[in-house]
Amino acid sequence: MRVAIIGGTGVLDPGLLKDICEHVISTPYGDAAVKTGTYGEEEVAFIARHGWTHSIPPHKVNYRANISALKQIGVTRIIATSAVGSLNPDMKPGDCVVLDQFIDFTKARASTFFDGGDGGVVHTDFTEPYCKEIRACLIKAGQDLGIPTHVRGTYVATEGPRFETAAEIRMFRLLGGDVVGMTNVPECVLAREAGICYAAVAVVTNFAAGISSRPLSHQEVVEVMHENSERLRKIIARTIETLPARPGCDCPGIAQEATATPQEATAARSREA
Repeated sequence: MRVAIIGGTGVLDPGLLKDICEHVISTPYGDAAVKTGTYGEEEVAFIARHGWTHSIPPHKVNYRANISALKQIGVTRIIATSAVGSLNPDMKPGDCVVLDQFIDFTKARASTFFDGGDGGVVHTDFTEPYCKEIRACLIKAGQDLGIPTHVRGTYVATEGPRFETAAEIRMFRLLGGDVVGMTNVPECVLAREAGICYAAVAVVTNFAAGISSRPLSHQEVVEVMHENSERLRKIIARTIETLPARPGCDCPGIAQEATATPQEATAARSREA
């Protein structure tokens, strides 16, 4: 199984898949609920990040179990969706943003597979946190379909489940944030550590606190995501169709280098030389 979709708020149904089967996959971090189906000749996995009834808040999502389960069934690429608030006046409600950077303000989450002990101490490169190859396919898909798609965007990850204060949003803007959400970290971090290519397309559901003219509402987020669900399906479907059969990026290599012993790293550099 090559591709997985992780659906965020308002994206509870894989939609474009046929012959859907439900599975519960056991991992060292707990169980993960996964649906599998087909799109054309492609077998695709789907995880509803917040559960099939949207019952799991962002700080309680078992990110490690989800990514571990996808790794177990052979997934090598993940396309994720996220609902975001906008800090950038150019990124308006209904627009899609293909993320290229993040700033992490989460506080109390299990954010790595490497907790020391038998797992060792591992430091993984995150200069470019999202897969270039999947990002390029997402961008082209949005542009080809005529959907307003921003080719870059810095995601500010907050702990939630509360929305941010106006003062926090002013700070995030000063730091260079474009959009704000509660789930992309540690999900993308764990995917990189697992050697899985990962990219995310975010849908702007509202302007963030202090920018919006009215109080923020979760119902508004759900409604805007629902209105844009068909757009998302089209972008994801086109992306799956255009992904090369084999990854041409360096995401798996980054993970291998991070976990290599000094001897393995030296040998690898010698082979490259």
